[in-house]
Amino acid sequence: MEIKTSTDLVAYPDALRFMEDRVAAIHTGTAGDLVWLLEHPALYTAGTSAKASDLLDARFPVFDAGRGGEYTYHGPGQRVGYVMLDLKKRQQVPDLKKYIWQLEEWVIRAIATFGVKGERREGRVGIWVVTPAGESKIAAIGVRIRHWITYHGVSINVDPDLSHFTGIVPCGIRDYGVTSLKALTGADVPMEALDKALLDAWDSVFSLADSGINSAA
Repeated sequence: MEIKTSTDLVAYPDALRFMEDRVAAIHTGTAGDLVWLLEHPALYTAGTSAKASDLLDARFPVFDAGRGGEYTYHGPGQRVGYVMLDLKKRQQVPDLKKYIWQLEEWVIRAIATFGVKGERREGRVGIWVVTPAGESKIAAIGVRIRHWITYHGVSINVDPDLSHFTGIVPCGIRDYGVTSLKALTGADVPMEALDKALLDAWDSVFSLADSGINSAA
């Protein structure tokens, strides 16, 4: 499996085109599975369930993502992981619920490296942490499937400007806030360190019918 890491900010339309092309290539057998780690410039994306009332302040460009879910923010300081996998090859029986669980577990294990306990919550998409003020989301998950090939994926708040989330109701959930690794730990977490934690956690989570990881720039 290929790992692609982008050091420059990637425009959202460029990322969408890349994912669409890669999914088509995986389907035809001309390319293999890919995990793409990147950052976007500040923007909002609307999933297929997004409600117009949840876009509170369109201060940044807004894009239709085509993935499941509602409104999400992406921007500098947030690590996005786009995951393009052929589930027919990786699972004995293609199972979307299992794949979502694997994405959640992948994030939970990676952020545990930095002393942060991520948790699932029934009825609330994403990864959550308990704080003195209650609970906040540290990572969002949104996926799309075509020919049982996945794309889109996860976004983990490392040290984004958290005020940028106030332009939307993140994932349609009004009663809880958002947080970041920096806000929780007070430490600067380099993207390279998070990338390593994600790659270290990969094999144990996505082990079924997986031949392993080969890194590529």
